[in-house]
Amino acid sequence: MWKADTGRGGLWPLLLALALLSGAPARAAGPCTPPVPPDPAGRPEKPVPPAKSPCVDAPTKAGCLGWEAYRFNDEVKAYNAKVPAFQKAANAYVAQLNAYVAAAGAYAKCEVESLH
Repeated sequence: MWKADTGRGGLWPLLLALALLSGAPARAAGPCTPPVPPDPAGRPEKPVPPAKSPCVDAPTKAGCLGWEAYRFNDEVKAYNAKVPAFQKAANAYVAQLNAYVAAAGAYAKCEVESLH
């Protein structure tokens, strides 16, 4: 996960926030390139875990009927099969977000330096 860089101090966090929130378009002739965020449509959707049948936690010792247990077990297997693909897609999307954050920081720094 991305962690904020707390080692810079001073006005840097404020300048970065102002640069990101300003919404001002970049100067056409300026050397600074504004970052492009990742496409929100690329955000992976977390798989929905199967609903536990009420018989699983039933207070009686009878528990679930065979077919209910097999059905739930099949749903758990299907869910578990989807999780690795989601994790891979989520890690890729997080990498894109972290790259965007880094590019935004570089852009803000470039804009600040262009004022000097």
